[in-house]
This record gives sequence, C-alpha cells and structure tokens, in this order.
Amino acid sequence: MSPPDGPGHPPESHPVALTTPDGVGLAVQDWRRPSSGRDVLLLHGFSQSHRCWQRQTGGTLAERLRLVTYDNRGHGRSGKPVDAAAYRDPALWADELRTVIDGLGLHRPILVAWSYAGRIALDYLTCHGDGAVGGLVMVGATSTLAPACVGPAAALMAAMGHEDPATADAAAAEFVDRCTHLPLPDEDAAAMRASTALTSPAVRRALAGRPADYDGTLRSLGIPVLAIHGEDDAVIRPAMARHTVRQARNAGLRLYPEVGHMPFWEASDRFDADLAAFADACP
Repeated sequence: MSPPDGPGHPPESHPVALTTPDGVGLAVQDWRRPSSGRDVLLLHGFSQSHRCWQRQTGGTLAERLRLVTYDNRGHGRSGKPVDAAAYRDPALWADELRTVIDGLGLHRPILVAWSYAGRIALDYLTCHGDGAVGGLVMVGATSTLAPACVGPAAALMAAMGHEDPATADAAAAEFVDRCTHLPLPDEDAAAMRASTALTSPAVRRALAGRPADYDGTLRSLGIPVLAIHGEDDAVIRPAMARHTVRQARNAGLRLYPEVGHMPFWEASDRFDADLAAFADACP
C-alpha cells in the first residue's frame, strides 16, 4: 500500500476535482477501465482515505466494475473546514455524496459504505431518497449507536480527537492495529497510519457523537441492501449488521469468520466476489 503522500495517483485512476454546495473541495478518483461495467461508489471510514480500497481499485474488480472513490471532507486530500459545524449537519454529508454522483454522472451506482461512511450513505438516502441509487452495501458500517452494536475498540476514536497530539497519535496507531483480526504487515500498517494522520484531531472531534437515527430510512428503502461484516470486528460488533438487515426490507447478510473491521482488505477475494454478485443482481 503506497503512502498517501506519495507522488500523484497510479495511471489507472483519473483524478477529478469537485466542490460541494458549501464550498468544500473534494479529491475524487475514477478507476474506470475499458472493460468496467456497473458504477460503484466506495466510501471510506473514520480518519482514513480512499487508499483503503486499494485492493479493489488495483485488482481485478476494477476490470469488472467502474469503481469511484473520494476522500471525505476533512480527510485525505479533500478540503478540511475548520468549523466543527461543517461535520455535524447530515444535509452537508448528503450533498457531498450527491456532488460526487452528479459530478461524475454515475448511473444508479451501488453505494459501498465502510464504518463511519454508513452514516454518510444513510444521510444521503435520508435527504435525497434512493431514486438515483441502485443498491447499498454496508461494510462494518454504522446504522445505529445502540451500545450492543459498538465494539471495545470504538473508544479509541474519542481518544484520537484528544487535544494532546501524543495521546491522539497513540490512539490512532492503536486504532489501525485493532481494525484487522490478524496484524497488518509493517508496510501496510505504516501506510494506513499515514492516511489516518491526514485527518486532524479537531476534525475527529467534530465527527464524533452526532446522532445516528436511521431506522426509518432503512425501513423506507426500496433498493437491495447487503451487510458484510467481520465476525471478529473489534470496532463495530456483528450486531450492527444484524440490526441493519432487520430494518431494511430487501437485505442480505454476509459474516466473515476470522475477519475484523476491514473485510475488503483481510478477505478481499471473497469481498470482491460478494460485491460483484450483488452489483450484478441490482436493478
């Protein structure tokens, strides 16, 4: 995994610069190849960047599906507003996602949301409905703040926003370690920590604690939903995926044994196959 501050993007990606209605610049990457099919928008999680999807964008899945990624506001190479209010309003997250869908002309894309991005996808669906979307995949993704659904490592996210830089850095390093069931190779862990460092403690504080009341949105969805979750996820418990599936009308569940918070990384072959099959089945 290349460091996030490396030189440019690989030849396979086509960088696109977009701006949200509230003026935040977004770093977007279009991984379309000549053979690519269905549009799929991959949304990264808390204090990460689009580079977490490297096993998908750099692998065979990108030959089959048109993969699009971007860095959320406050993350990666996208704009980082200093006002905490820029991270608290669900409508701003909803419009950010719509900016990418409209800006790239995505046709009924499959939304694939990892971790915190479950909120972003559900903010969009709450505000704008599911008419422009083909399906939703929740990957270890937040749909409620019910205590039974939150894992022990989630407490590290609050510490990652500590005003003392040393405390925040230590928590961020531990959080990366807790995201996988088996330890990451040193190079991969270092690269993920570098991505994490691109989100400031102040932004992390602003992200934390906002409501996650999405049951009504999930129940109203007319699109297919798939929840993919590692059985050994220390950040978000598998109960979260079960909650998502119970609320949605047309939902499936895939639990991966001996996998933590990053199924797309730890079990990428299985994840890619499940995502491709889901995309093929969506209207």
